[in-house]
Amino acid sequence: MCSIVKEFGGYAEVVSDMEYEIAKSIGYNNDKIVYNGPYKGPKLEEHLLNKGIVNIDNLEEVDRIISFANSKRELFKVGIRVNINIGQNFISRFGIDADSNDLELAVKRLKKCSYTKLIGFHCHIGQSRGIEAWKARTIRILELSDKYIDGIPEYLDLGSGMFGDMAPEMLRQFKVYVPTYSEYANVTAALVDEHYKMISNEDKPILFTEPGTTLDNRYIDLISQIDSIKTIKNKTFAVLNCSIHNLGDVSGTVKLPLSIIHNSLEQKYYEDVDFVGYTCLERDIPFKSFSGEISKGDYVIFGNVGGYSNVDKPPFILPQCSMIGINNMTMCLIKRKETTEDILVTYTK
Repeated sequence: MCSIVKEFGGYAEVVSDMEYEIAKSIGYNNDKIVYNGPYKGPKLEEHLLNKGIVNIDNLEEVDRIISFANSKRELFKVGIRVNINIGQNFISRFGIDADSNDLELAVKRLKKCSYTKLIGFHCHIGQSRGIEAWKARTIRILELSDKYIDGIPEYLDLGSGMFGDMAPEMLRQFKVYVPTYSEYANVTAALVDEHYKMISNEDKPILFTEPGTTLDNRYIDLISQIDSIKTIKNKTFAVLNCSIHNLGDVSGTVKLPLSIIHNSLEQKYYEDVDFVGYTCLERDIPFKSFSGEISKGDYVIFGNVGGYSNVDKPPFILPQCSMIGINNMTMCLIKRKETTEDILVTYTK
């Protein structure tokens, strides 16, 4: 997926040295890698030397970059992740507070240094997917850029937090209006374009968003199989050979799109069945209150599991399953099934 994004001209957004190294292994040049995150490893300096994009998260990071720039006596262009208030109902732990003296201090330190230049701002606001929230973050980023950046910024990064394309049965579960990509563009790209209307297109800032799971959620399914069915005190449970760890966080907030492939002629109709996982956790319930015909051996397919499901699976109870890619009706193995040896290989004997 990352390679496909690269082929279409997309950038890589990373938040650790591990992710940075993955982006490099795919073939990204540093000028197409955006290094975000609250904890940047030793690769940060390599990234700066190779003209990579960096968004500073805290004052300690400001001092780290200034110290490195002074030691190299080389100009480094950087951005700042700002923590802004657009009416969200929680306090985010990321970025530098735009409503405090810290942002003023960060900008002053960067401008005082002869080898650092502020060229952009970044924000990311979770739990704020509506149109008005995106409009508000765009306006605030433009205000901060006008106030703190000398001249036209090279980029503005609005972060993530959009609704993505999803199956109708999942869409119906959201109690708020779900915008389209075009509607998001009309309150972000259109505002930025209007703000810099006197500037040529070549000189306007690059506008970044970080859609991530917004794009890939819809295109990964998980296929599980019913191992057993039992009824306890009038409640029916169907045990699957997967767990909530295979499905990602979204399975805990909404019911994932679900379909059944029958693998037996002996089907029985059940009411209010909970599909439960293979772990010994009571909360391991991938899907609640299913009603329909099922039997041992049937396949249960969960849709919309692209975001975090693969990487969030811990080595708990069972290793990770394999991954299969389908392209033009041709299947190929993307990732083999993990083994017990894979789990134990990093332990010393």
